[in-house]
Amino acid sequence: MYAQITSKSSPCENININSDDIRRQFIGGSDAKIIMGSDETALRKLWEFKSGARPSEDYSGNLVVALGHATEKLNTDWFERQTGAVVSDHQMRLFHPEYEFLAATLDGLTANGRAIFEAKFMLPWSFSEKAAAAKHMPQLQHNMAVAGMYSARLSILTGGDKWVLITADADPIYQDALLEAEQRFWNCVKSGELPRPIGAPPPLPKSEIIRIADMSSSNEWAVLAAKFRDTKQAHDDHLAAKDGLKALVPLDAAEAIGRGLRAKRSKTGAVSFEILAGA
Repeated sequence: MYAQITSKSSPCENININSDDIRRQFIGGSDAKIIMGSDETALRKLWEFKSGARPSEDYSGNLVVALGHATEKLNTDWFERQTGAVVSDHQMRLFHPEYEFLAATLDGLTANGRAIFEAKFMLPWSFSEKAAAAKHMPQLQHNMAVAGMYSARLSILTGGDKWVLITADADPIYQDALLEAEQRFWNCVKSGELPRPIGAPPPLPKSEIIRIADMSSSNEWAVLAAKFRDTKQAHDDHLAAKDGLKALVPLDAAEAIGRGLRAKRSKTGAVSFEILAGA
């Protein structure tokens, strides 16, 4: 069963959601990958942090993290420009209606508020779409489960003149396993018992990974695009006239002729047209 979106208003409203004291109160989307993964060291660090035994990791000197923050608006603007979709509700904070220890801070909502939007920056070398999907899928599934949504858009800038859009669907089986693992981890936080790695592989996107190429630098594309725009109305008018003419051909007629145009009906009933010479 999927959770439903809670109100934007929450106990964390008007306070710093990134403070250690607040982040210790719930499991967020970025924690899901660690909880479902096989990295015992990372899992122990997360457990110690949630238990209050250690501060959060300091990423102030991590250039990739800094680039992710710096390019988030660019990423969002690029997604909107390339897809025509709108991203709303930036940094919306949601809590699961049944499990108060599960929360999600969304980069936004898209598809008229029916899909989660997530913006990421990844390094261009050794980049692959499948690896990117696998890395971020636990977070997407966690956020979809908390928000009660069935779809997510993962927009990735690589810093290497490449933009990738991944559409992911909610996976109920994986989400059930994720919820069980998160409950088990949270019980360990409360009891002081050291959690054990799960090592569950994330689901791959059920829909195709989409790469949208920017063709604005291609001269040939520019010429053909202009011709397409200039002839589109004439093309649409031609198709409409063709449909209208087909409807006018009597059902018992093998041919219809007039005004320099001949219509022929095949044995299967299909109607084709021929422009007569000298018309």
